Amino acid sequence: MNKNIKLAVAGAVLALSASAANAGIIIPAGEWTIDINGNVNAFVNQTNVDNARGTTGSQLDMALAGNKSNIKSIQTGLLPAWLGFTGKTRQNDLDVEFTISLQPGVSSNDITGDGATSGRGTAEAGTNNTTFLNRQTYLSFGDKSWGSIKLGKDLGIFASDAILNDMTLLGVGSGGGLNSKINSTNGGIGTGYTYAAWKAQAAYTTPNFNGFQATIAITNPNQVGSVGNVTTTGQGRYGYEGKASYTFNADALSGKVWVSGASYKVSNDALINGVNIWGADIGANLNIGNLGLTGYLYNGEGLGATFFGTDGLTAAGLKRESNGGYAQATYVLPTKTKIGVAYGISSLDRATGETAAVTLIKDQERYTVGAYHPLTKHLNLVAEYSNIKLESQATSSTAGKNEYSNVSLGAIMFF
Repeated sequence: MNKNIKLAVAGAVLALSASAANAGIIIPAGEWTIDINGNVNAFVNQTNVDNARGTTGSQLDMALAGNKSNIKSIQTGLLPAWLGFTGKTRQNDLDVEFTISLQPGVSSNDITGDGATSGRGTAEAGTNNTTFLNRQTYLSFGDKSWGSIKLGKDLGIFASDAILNDMTLLGVGSGGGLNSKINSTNGGIGTGYTYAAWKAQAAYTTPNFNGFQATIAITNPNQVGSVGNVTTTGQGRYGYEGKASYTFNADALSGKVWVSGASYKVSNDALINGVNIWGADIGANLNIGNLGLTGYLYNGEGLGATFFGTDGLTAAGLKRESNGGYAQATYVLPTKTKIGVAYGISSLDRATGETAAVTLIKDQERYTVGAYHPLTKHLNLVAEYSNIKLESQATSSTAGKNEYSNVSLGAIMFF
């Protein structure tokens, strides 16, 4: 299996007795070994809008126009359907690898259902979500004696362990139903951590020193687009991202501890000298027998609440502080079913002197209860319930509060 899928499965603590952590379809090809891998998943969602009084401007508050009491959908979960191609070889004392992957969606809301049209009229424009995502296109080379170098597009470094350890990675989490116009749901993105995103990067990873490993990278700075009210026109330097982690395994106790960070400099015509925005986090995952525990915290300035940089600055370039995190507990029953409960929150503070605004998010909060059962070696059944509360900075106004719940039933199959 593609190593990022392995990380996703193992990191989410939902491998379900290794049911999803098997290699993909291996094909020897001369000096190369080709691995065709991926997953297919789909979920039936029932989303009940309990309180839809206006917009908070958040990324999770999607399409509540009309204050619908319930929304039904069949769609892909947080981890989109995946088709990956990885090639590996050993040449001149170097481990050489390439990976290219595509991520198609399940549902299309246009009239044909296959993306052949993008809507019959203005009201339906933009409803097609079958566009193939391209989240990985990279090459890497290295050796276990000195580490490895990666060039191309892959999962961002900052906050990556937060999403890889989120139990909703194999489910839906927040955004089910409300997210039916896009390729995947939110899981815990924006309700416990910011999105790591898929970034063009040049990264170096150290060898594994008895469990300790570190990665540093420069990333494409132009992926930080509109930052709050500041539409960026270019960055004067690359983005910087890095992380360090320690993985351990001792008898019945295993786990991982990590820290990561990111720094970008954004500018526009009004901010000629640019503004530095940054984020930092710390997290840990512990597994004691059948019990799994995960804790995560983050903080930043100009970071935003959901996507890196979004809503992070005022129009004048003043930075807003971000903070949040999540706590999660899972347990494997004798039936091999894994049950879990999680709570997460992402908060955004107003900049100094900034007045309250109904369109600026203050808190995005989520509770999730889930069950994940390995029906076969590769196929897992998933059931989740999530409750999401959104509150804007205008706390005295009922128009700045939204709440909805989401029930999801579905399956995910790895190959």
